[in-house]
Amino acid sequence: MRRFGITLLASIAAVIGCHAQLTLDYCRSKATENYPLIKKYKLVENTTVLSLSDINRGWLPRIGVFAQGTVQNTVSAFPEVLGNILHQNGMDVAGMSKFQYKAGVELSQTIWDGGLSKANRSVERATADVTQAGIDVDMYAINERVDNIYFGILLLDDQIARVESTISLLESNLARVKVMVENGTALPSDADMIEANIIEMRRQLTEANTTRKAYRSVLAIYINEEVGNQTLEKPQTEMPAEMISARPELSLFDRQINLYDARRSAVKASLMPRFGFFAQAYYGYPGLNIFKGIMERNATFNAVAGVNVSWKIDSFYTRKNANSKLDIAADMTRNDRDVFLYNTKIATEQEVAAIDGIKAVMADDSRLIELRKSVREAAEAQLANGIIDMTALLSKINDENQAELTASYHQVQLLQNIYKLKHTLNR
Repeated sequence: MRRFGITLLASIAAVIGCHAQLTLDYCRSKATENYPLIKKYKLVENTTVLSLSDINRGWLPRIGVFAQGTVQNTVSAFPEVLGNILHQNGMDVAGMSKFQYKAGVELSQTIWDGGLSKANRSVERATADVTQAGIDVDMYAINERVDNIYFGILLLDDQIARVESTISLLESNLARVKVMVENGTALPSDADMIEANIIEMRRQLTEANTTRKAYRSVLAIYINEEVGNQTLEKPQTEMPAEMISARPELSLFDRQINLYDARRSAVKASLMPRFGFFAQAYYGYPGLNIFKGIMERNATFNAVAGVNVSWKIDSFYTRKNANSKLDIAADMTRNDRDVFLYNTKIATEQEVAAIDGIKAVMADDSRLIELRKSVREAAEAQLANGIIDMTALLSKINDENQAELTASYHQVQLLQNIYKLKHTLNR
């Protein structure tokens, strides 16, 4: 029992630990899972299954029921001479009735449709591929939105940490100055100046916390879970392994071209003849035996079956234009792909240059912070010895704070630009 309790506590601790820190990859994954557009994948899949089922059912036998009744102004009849001879021989010829009727069943079965159903299935699948690739493009855009929110929170976290550190430094100096005021080595206004700066910094801290809360609320909506005060892990800073685009837009262009190829096959299939089997059975008057219908006016059962051929030659008139339109559409898609790759290449070069620029600037950040800190510490000693006034010290504290904020901003900016490059290339 004790072992079970320890195991249970360990499991709970592991679960809590898993969610104690958020990663960018986790947020991306959850945002993708929870984005409403993802439901469209299943809808497209279901629609494609139904459409393919309808196409396949074109091979099933078609059965129809019919009934008709007609009145004619003239009907088939024996020649008058033959009718007189039959009458003289005692045969009463009723003659064909002008009122005719029949009811029955007919069946038709496609034997070969010229490859049209196969071509239509290819078009349906290619259309579904294009639709899904379009969804992929829209879903991919979510990553950039999540990245911007995530890095915005990281930047705010660092800024808040820097401000809190500066407030602690100011409070330490305030305590020291108050002692100096009591000893008569500093003016009360010196303490007031520090306290005013603390109030201003706290105001900035409140604004930053409010903004961070808003950012975290938006992130919570994207990933569909509470973010609270969970720590956001800073992602790795490795550059993409390859500078070759693997964006989902390229797959969309390829699938669009495949769709045009499938439609070209459908145009070719429309030129082919169709072969089919048919059968018809009906009960009515007159039947297939015309002479019996002339002699007697009784309804009979009749049946007929055979093979038919149909060939619509009007497809030959539009074939050339239809193929030309598909060729133009494919060329336009290829041009769109070339333009996309061209723009991606330009964006890649700009982003790489921006990353190199940030790295160059960051090389001096650490040294600048050290110098600003040294100057501030010297100013604190000078204030204690009455060499400088409080305004000079506050200026040095602000310089150090600004140097730390700038360095923190550069670090997050570098991460954000690297991930922007990765997003541009999908690497």
